[in-house]
Amino acid sequence: MADFTNKTVLVVGGTSGIGQAIVRDLLDKNAQVIMASRKDPEASVAERVEHISLDVNDIGDQLSELPSTIHGLVYTPGSINLKPFTALKPDDFLADFRLNVLGAIQVVKAALKPLRAAEGASVVMFSTVAVQVGLNYHTSVATAKGALEGFGRSLAAELASKKVRVNLIAPSLTDTPLAENLLSTKEKQAASRQRHPIGRYGQPEDIARAAVFLLSDDSNWITGQVLHIDGGMSTLRTL
Repeated sequence: MADFTNKTVLVVGGTSGIGQAIVRDLLDKNAQVIMASRKDPEASVAERVEHISLDVNDIGDQLSELPSTIHGLVYTPGSINLKPFTALKPDDFLADFRLNVLGAIQVVKAALKPLRAAEGASVVMFSTVAVQVGLNYHTSVATAKGALEGFGRSLAAELASKKVRVNLIAPSLTDTPLAENLLSTKEKQAASRQRHPIGRYGQPEDIARAAVFLLSDDSNWITGQVLHIDGGMSTLRTL
Protein backbone atom coordinates (compact mmCIF):
# COMPACT_ATOMS: atom_id res chain seq x y z
CA MET A 1 0.00 0.00 0.00
CA ALA A 2 1.28 3.45 -0.95
CA ASP A 3 2.47 5.55 1.96
CA PHE A 4 2.41 9.36 1.81
CA THR A 5 4.17 10.02 5.10
CA ASN A 6 6.04 13.35 4.91
CA LYS A 7 4.38 14.17 1.58
CA THR A 8 2.15 17.15 0.91
CA VAL A 9 -0.67 16.99 -1.62
CA LEU A 10 -2.74 19.94 -2.76
CA VAL A 11 -6.30 18.91 -3.66
CA VAL A 12 -8.33 21.56 -5.47
CA GLY A 13 -11.97 20.80 -4.80
CA GLY A 14 -12.29 17.91 -2.41
CA THR A 15 -15.51 18.77 -0.58
CA SER A 16 -17.72 16.23 -2.36
CA GLY A 17 -17.74 13.34 -4.80
CA ILE A 18 -14.45 12.16 -6.28
CA GLY A 19 -12.39 14.91 -4.65
CA GLN A 20 -13.75 14.06 -1.22
CA ALA A 21 -12.91 10.38 -1.74
CA ILE A 22 -9.37 11.30 -2.78
CA VAL A 23 -8.87 13.43 0.34
CA ARG A 24 -10.05 10.62 2.60
CA ASP A 25 -7.80 8.08 0.89
CA LEU A 26 -4.77 10.37 1.12
CA LEU A 27 -5.39 11.02 4.80
CA ASP A 28 -5.66 7.29 5.42
CA LYS A 29 -2.22 6.97 3.79
CA ASN A 30 -0.68 9.61 6.08
CA ALA A 31 -0.50 12.47 3.57
CA GLN A 32 -0.44 16.09 4.61
CA VAL A 33 -3.40 17.42 2.64
CA ILE A 34 -4.05 21.01 1.63
CA MET A 35 -7.60 21.49 0.40
CA ALA A 36 -8.39 24.50 -1.75
CA SER A 37 -12.11 24.97 -2.33
CA ARG A 38 -15.01 27.38 -2.16
CA LYS A 39 -16.76 25.33 0.52
CA ASP A 40 -15.34 24.42 3.91
CA PRO A 41 -14.22 20.79 4.35
CA GLU A 42 -16.58 18.36 6.00
CA ALA A 43 -16.35 18.08 9.78
CA SER A 44 -14.79 14.61 9.72
CA VAL A 45 -11.65 15.89 7.95
CA ALA A 46 -11.60 19.59 8.85
CA GLU A 47 -9.07 19.17 11.66
CA ARG A 48 -6.85 16.91 9.54
CA VAL A 49 -6.37 19.20 6.54
CA GLU A 50 -5.18 22.72 5.87
CA HIS A 51 -7.93 24.62 4.06
CA ILE A 52 -7.53 27.47 1.60
CA SER A 53 -10.60 29.33 0.38
CA LEU A 54 -10.39 29.29 -3.40
CA ASP A 55 -12.58 30.11 -6.38
CA VAL A 56 -10.85 28.69 -9.46
CA ASN A 57 -12.64 31.23 -11.65
CA ASP A 58 -11.03 34.05 -9.69
CA ILE A 59 -7.78 32.74 -8.21
CA GLY A 60 -5.94 36.01 -7.64
CA ASP A 61 -3.27 35.50 -4.98
CA GLN A 62 -5.19 32.89 -2.99
CA LEU A 63 -2.45 30.28 -3.59
CA SER A 64 0.45 32.60 -2.89
CA GLU A 65 1.20 31.06 0.52
CA LEU A 66 1.73 27.44 -0.53
CA PRO A 67 4.53 25.51 1.18
CA SER A 68 7.93 25.46 -0.47
CA THR A 69 7.51 21.81 -1.50
CA ILE A 70 4.44 20.01 -2.81
CA HIS A 71 4.60 16.37 -3.85
CA GLY A 72 1.22 16.12 -5.52
CA LEU A 73 -1.52 18.25 -7.07
CA VAL A 74 -5.05 17.12 -7.86
CA TYR A 75 -7.44 19.35 -9.82
CA THR A 76 -10.99 18.04 -9.44
CA PRO A 77 -13.39 20.87 -10.45
CA GLY A 78 -15.63 19.91 -13.35
CA SER A 79 -19.01 20.42 -14.91
CA ILE A 80 -21.82 18.42 -16.47
CA ASN A 81 -23.61 20.92 -18.68
CA LEU A 82 -25.57 18.51 -20.84
CA LYS A 83 -27.73 20.21 -23.47
CA PRO A 84 -28.39 19.79 -27.18
CA PHE A 85 -25.84 21.72 -29.22
CA THR A 86 -28.59 23.98 -30.56
CA ALA A 87 -29.49 25.00 -27.01
CA LEU A 88 -25.94 25.93 -26.02
CA LYS A 89 -24.71 29.49 -26.24
CA PRO A 90 -21.09 30.60 -26.67
CA ASP A 91 -21.09 31.62 -23.01
CA ASP A 92 -21.84 28.00 -22.03
CA PHE A 93 -18.69 26.85 -23.83
CA LEU A 94 -16.68 29.66 -22.26
CA ALA A 95 -17.93 28.83 -18.76
CA ASP A 96 -16.95 25.16 -19.14
CA PHE A 97 -13.56 26.17 -20.56
CA ARG A 98 -12.85 28.59 -17.71
CA LEU A 99 -13.70 26.04 -15.04
CA ASN A 100 -12.10 22.95 -16.55
CA VAL A 101 -9.11 24.38 -18.40
CA LEU A 102 -8.20 27.91 -17.33
CA GLY A 103 -8.76 27.03 -13.68
CA ALA A 104 -6.37 24.10 -13.98
CA ILE A 105 -3.81 26.22 -15.83
CA GLN A 106 -3.81 28.90 -13.14
CA VAL A 107 -3.56 26.37 -10.31
CA VAL A 108 -0.63 24.59 -11.95
CA LYS A 109 1.13 27.92 -12.50
CA ALA A 110 0.68 28.84 -8.85
CA ALA A 111 1.95 25.46 -7.63
CA LEU A 112 4.70 24.85 -10.17
CA LYS A 113 7.66 26.06 -8.10
CA PRO A 114 6.85 23.88 -5.05
CA LEU A 115 6.06 20.95 -7.36
CA ARG A 116 9.47 21.23 -9.00
CA ALA A 117 11.11 21.49 -5.59
CA ALA A 118 9.85 17.99 -4.71
CA GLU A 119 12.08 16.46 -7.44
CA GLY A 120 9.48 13.80 -8.11
CA ALA A 121 5.99 15.33 -8.01
CA SER A 122 2.76 14.23 -9.66
CA VAL A 123 -0.15 16.21 -11.12
CA VAL A 124 -3.53 14.55 -11.68
CA MET A 125 -6.39 16.17 -13.58
CA PHE A 126 -9.77 14.90 -14.74
CA SER A 127 -11.15 14.46 -18.23
CA THR A 128 -14.23 12.48 -19.30
CA VAL A 129 -15.02 9.39 -21.35
CA ALA A 130 -16.97 11.73 -23.66
CA VAL A 131 -13.72 13.01 -25.20
CA GLN A 132 -13.00 9.57 -26.69
CA VAL A 133 -16.59 8.38 -27.13
CA GLY A 134 -19.03 10.71 -28.88
CA LEU A 135 -22.04 11.17 -26.60
CA ASN A 136 -25.23 13.13 -27.14
CA TYR A 137 -25.45 16.51 -25.40
CA HIS A 138 -21.78 16.51 -24.35
CA THR A 139 -20.42 19.03 -26.89
CA SER A 140 -19.56 21.71 -24.33
CA VAL A 141 -17.99 19.57 -21.61
CA ALA A 142 -16.22 17.31 -24.13
CA THR A 143 -14.75 20.35 -25.85
CA ALA A 144 -13.37 21.68 -22.56
CA LYS A 145 -12.06 18.32 -21.38
CA GLY A 146 -10.49 17.64 -24.78
CA ALA A 147 -8.57 20.88 -24.39
CA LEU A 148 -7.55 19.80 -20.89
CA GLU A 149 -6.18 16.53 -22.27
CA GLY A 150 -4.10 18.48 -24.79
CA PHE A 151 -2.83 20.76 -22.04
CA GLY A 152 -1.99 17.81 -19.79
CA ARG A 153 -0.03 15.89 -22.41
CA SER A 154 1.92 18.95 -23.53
CA LEU A 155 2.62 19.91 -19.93
CA ALA A 156 3.83 16.39 -19.18
CA ALA A 157 6.37 16.68 -22.01
CA GLU A 158 7.56 20.07 -20.82
CA LEU A 159 7.89 19.08 -17.18
CA ALA A 160 9.37 15.60 -17.62
CA SER A 161 12.91 16.92 -17.30
CA LYS A 162 11.84 18.75 -14.12
CA LYS A 163 10.73 15.44 -12.56
CA VAL A 164 7.07 16.45 -12.49
CA ARG A 165 4.67 13.88 -13.89
CA VAL A 166 1.30 14.86 -15.36
CA ASN A 167 -1.56 12.44 -15.99
CA LEU A 168 -5.31 12.57 -16.44
CA ILE A 169 -8.16 10.27 -15.47
CA ALA A 170 -11.18 10.01 -17.76
CA PRO A 171 -14.11 8.56 -15.83
CA SER A 172 -17.50 7.57 -17.11
CA LEU A 173 -20.66 8.36 -15.14
CA THR A 174 -19.87 8.26 -11.43
CA ASP A 175 -22.31 8.48 -8.53
CA THR A 176 -21.49 11.98 -7.27
CA PRO A 177 -23.57 15.07 -6.44
CA LEU A 178 -22.56 16.51 -9.82
CA ALA A 179 -24.26 13.58 -11.57
CA GLU A 180 -27.27 13.46 -9.27
CA ASN A 181 -29.81 14.27 -11.99
CA LEU A 182 -28.44 11.51 -14.24
CA LEU A 183 -29.07 8.87 -11.57
CA SER A 184 -32.19 10.28 -9.95
CA THR A 185 -34.52 7.37 -10.74
CA LYS A 186 -34.30 3.59 -10.78
CA GLU A 187 -34.87 3.68 -14.53
CA LYS A 188 -31.92 6.02 -15.09
CA GLN A 189 -29.72 3.90 -12.84
CA ALA A 190 -30.64 0.71 -14.71
CA ALA A 191 -29.98 2.36 -18.08
CA SER A 192 -26.58 3.55 -16.89
CA ARG A 193 -25.63 0.09 -15.66
CA GLN A 194 -26.53 -1.33 -19.07
CA ARG A 195 -24.30 1.20 -20.86
CA HIS A 196 -21.24 -0.04 -19.00
CA PRO A 197 -19.80 -3.42 -20.05
CA ILE A 198 -18.80 -4.17 -16.47
CA GLY A 199 -22.45 -3.84 -15.44
CA ARG A 200 -22.38 -0.83 -13.11
CA TYR A 201 -21.69 2.86 -13.08
CA GLY A 202 -18.78 4.27 -11.10
CA GLN A 203 -18.39 5.11 -7.44
CA PRO A 204 -16.13 7.93 -6.19
CA GLU A 205 -13.81 5.38 -4.57
CA ASP A 206 -13.18 3.72 -7.96
CA ILE A 207 -11.75 6.95 -9.29
CA ALA A 208 -10.03 7.97 -6.07
CA ARG A 209 -7.97 4.77 -5.97
CA ALA A 210 -6.66 5.48 -9.47
CA ALA A 211 -5.84 9.07 -8.60
CA VAL A 212 -3.95 8.11 -5.46
CA PHE A 213 -2.01 5.51 -7.46
CA LEU A 214 -0.98 8.19 -9.96
CA LEU A 215 0.10 10.45 -7.09
CA SER A 216 2.18 7.72 -5.48
CA ASP A 217 5.71 6.53 -6.16
CA ASP A 218 4.18 3.27 -7.44
CA SER A 219 3.44 5.10 -10.70
CA ASN A 220 6.75 6.93 -11.03
CA TRP A 221 7.28 5.78 -14.65
CA ILE A 222 3.86 6.95 -15.84
CA THR A 223 3.39 10.40 -17.33
CA GLY A 224 1.47 12.01 -20.17
CA GLN A 225 -1.30 9.43 -19.99
CA VAL A 226 -5.09 9.55 -19.98
CA LEU A 227 -6.26 6.67 -17.81
CA HIS A 228 -9.78 5.53 -18.64
CA ILE A 229 -11.58 4.42 -15.49
CA ASP A 230 -14.97 3.86 -17.05
CA GLY A 231 -16.17 0.29 -16.60
CA GLY A 232 -15.02 -0.52 -20.14
CA MET A 233 -17.29 2.04 -21.76
CA SER A 234 -14.58 3.66 -23.90
CA THR A 235 -13.16 0.47 -25.41
CA LEU A 236 -15.46 -2.53 -25.04
CA ARG A 237 -18.57 -3.64 -26.91
CA THR A 238 -20.21 -6.73 -25.46
CA LEU A 239 -22.27 -9.07 -27.65
